[in-house]
Formats: sequence, structure tokens, C-alpha cells
Amino acid sequence: MRDGKGGAVKAKEPSAKGNASVVLRSIRQRIKDGTKPPIAKLVGFTLTRVGPGWAWVEMDAGPEHANPMGTLHGGIFCDIADAAMGMSFASLLEAEDSFTTIEIKVNFLRPFWSGHLIAKGRMLKKGRSLGLAECRVVDEHGRLVAYATSTCMTVLAAKGGEMKRERLDRTGH
Repeated sequence: MRDGKGGAVKAKEPSAKGNASVVLRSIRQRIKDGTKPPIAKLVGFTLTRVGPGWAWVEMDAGPEHANPMGTLHGGIFCDIADAAMGMSFASLLEAEDSFTTIEIKVNFLRPFWSGHLIAKGRMLKKGRSLGLAECRVVDEHGRLVAYATSTCMTVLAAKGGEMKRERLDRTGH
């Protein structure tokens, strides 16, 4: 979001109910504990930083992440960008709610073979049910190698009850 003068506007803080800050604290605790979801373990990325409406995901890409042409497979860029934008969105949710990505678009801006990548996700707009996020994926020299946008949708918990599908943070995994 822009302030009309070319400057960035901070994402809206969690609601005054206090529940949203529970989600952010939970995410930060998982970072501190080194807890990773299965996809992060499989691909090899780590959520390293998170705040209200923003998150960073980092990874060291190597030959095991290459496509047949020898450069980094586009799906890896997509995975880390999706994780960064998803955690940016999740950081603003109420404690009982979850979300899903309903659309993602990635622009690959320069070839990349191996090295350290940082996916810097942030919310551009968070509404009651939908949110728009962006992610800038940079290499160890700060060069922009990919740019992504995503639309996320809040999945509300059933009134007076838990969500039907257990989330990883509720099952201890």
C-alpha cells in the first residue's frame, strides 16, 4: 500500500480483540523452537522473521533444486514466495481462523543457479475475507530474482467450535 506520496503504508495491525496477536505470537514461537511444516522440511526453507503483515522466508538453494536446464526450478521460487506471503496473511488472522491461497503469480526476473535466497512477503491489502500480498525474492547480493503476488482467503472457524481439519499448530506437528 502507498501513502499517496510514494511511501509505503504499514499493514493494518491485528484487531483490538487481541486474538490476532495470539497467531503472531504462535508463529514467532514456532520460529524460536525451530518447528517447520512438512513442505519447509521437504524443500529446505525456513521462516526467519515475521511481524504484523510481513514475513521473510530464507533458503540455500543447490543442485538438488535445479530444473533440467540447470537453473533453480520455478516451483522453488513459488514455494518460498507462497510461504512468505502466506505467513504475512496468517500474521493478521484471528486465533480461530485459517486461510488458503486462491491465486498466485510469479515473475522470474533473472536466472539463478545456487546460493542464498530471501523471500520478503508483505500484505498490500487485508480485507474481511480476502487479502492481496506481494513478495520480492532476492539473492545474497540483494538482486531481485523473482516477484510474486498472491490472493489469500480467510477460512473462518465454525461458530462455537474448532475447524473440522486440524491445523499443524494444534496437533503438535
